[in-house]
Amino acid sequence: MSQQTDYLNIKTLGQLKKSRYQPKSIKEEIRQNLIKALNKKINVFEGIHGYEHTVLPQLYRALLSRHNINLLGLRGQAKTRIARLMINLLDEYIPAIASSELREDPLHPITNLSKQLMEEAGDDLPITWIHRSERYFEKLATPDVTVADLIGDVDPIKAANLRLPYTDERVIHYGLIPRAHRSIFVINELPDLQARIQVALFNILEEGDVQIRGFQLRLPLDIQFVFTANPEDYTQRGSIVTPLKDRIGSQILTHYPLDISVSKRITAQEARITEFQRAHISVLPAAADLLEQIAVEARKSEYIDTKSGVSARLTISALENLYSTCELRLIRTGEQHTFTRLVDFEGIIPAITGKVELLYEGEQEGAEIVAENLIGMAVKSILKNTQIPPVDKLKAIDETNPLNKILRWFSKGNELFLSTEQTELEYRSELEKVPGLLDYVTKHLPASTPAEERFFYAEILLWSMAEHNKLNREAHIKGFIFSDLYSNFLKKTTDDFEAES
Repeated sequence: MSQQTDYLNIKTLGQLKKSRYQPKSIKEEIRQNLIKALNKKINVFEGIHGYEHTVLPQLYRALLSRHNINLLGLRGQAKTRIARLMINLLDEYIPAIASSELREDPLHPITNLSKQLMEEAGDDLPITWIHRSERYFEKLATPDVTVADLIGDVDPIKAANLRLPYTDERVIHYGLIPRAHRSIFVINELPDLQARIQVALFNILEEGDVQIRGFQLRLPLDIQFVFTANPEDYTQRGSIVTPLKDRIGSQILTHYPLDISVSKRITAQEARITEFQRAHISVLPAAADLLEQIAVEARKSEYIDTKSGVSARLTISALENLYSTCELRLIRTGEQHTFTRLVDFEGIIPAITGKVELLYEGEQEGAEIVAENLIGMAVKSILKNTQIPPVDKLKAIDETNPLNKILRWFSKGNELFLSTEQTELEYRSELEKVPGLLDYVTKHLPASTPAEERFFYAEILLWSMAEHNKLNREAHIKGFIFSDLYSNFLKKTTDDFEAES
């Protein structure tokens, strides 16, 4: 239909015919609109990052081929988001028979009832216009889903109210799939659907029609199917039956972001940060990198089930918690602005523990210990990406190494206390009292590095030294205490001896 036609004013079949409207299948509609979008360099999948050269080209090919699609990937890989954005490839409005349950095309009705209605009304048949936002249907596959839910069943109440025999087509109550005629229908977590329910989809995918309770009716449904599934059945809830897989045109593998810069864009885009938090809290670039590195470390951790995956939601929730930890400091100190600190990362542990599936070894360690270990691993990785020399090979006998000056300060019984509730002045003063610490960090960072980031890297250096057993880091109710490794060991030994005696 030409863009000049005021389609919303077309109310009858006769007016629709005069407008020279040309019906098309939903897959052809998506195909044509995708071609237009690609030619005009329009990004249909706005907000999807990191898939530009991997997933999206495969998706384009599948849609151009008019395939039903299975998006296969671990949790938190934007599978459902991609499916929902596909409505951007639909025409803004399409006509439908006003009285049709299945919103049938006025020029191609599929039910006997609508065909009969068309014969009776002719060109005066009332039509309505369906917006593309109403042409998206989504169902989460759960073990309790039935064939009646998806396809339909005989409705005895309708039969009784209308005084119709069960042989009359009008007693049918259509399920979700027939009602998604001329629409996109998404089934999430397809393996969770019982095998016998999956079998019921065979005909729909292959022939495009359904049969309901033995009714001899053929409904040539016009549906774009999109399925989502996990690549491995780590939940032990089921799998996709082979004949159903065979009927899905294209299977597309999704993945986690391939680099931290993409992860940061996704996290910043999806995190729900208040205007107050954005105005009064500054998340340092190094802190944002560290946050994403935690997810990277989790995805390769021996304590976490890699088959389950580590969702992008981990870093999104963690960033929200990081902001909230800083906001809590502002509330308690009365300050107007603050920067993120490494000690603030203690506040993101609840966002980690609930989003990783531990293996047996991880369960033995405990979720919080695993989360702290992930932060420690991420700290070491971040330090390696700077010009600050590694601390793992630091030797006490090397008097020329400036780090030994720091270690000697701690060996004299000095301790460093860092808390999420310290004011900016207290926080900086605490780090400045360690001789040579800030000078060492500043020397190995670019000259343009702002002061607040130098303090953050000073924390990273201390934490890394603790991770490499050069210092002791002990959790405190309000933060951390850094102290000499051996004096702490001797203190524990003395305490144990006194307890035994």
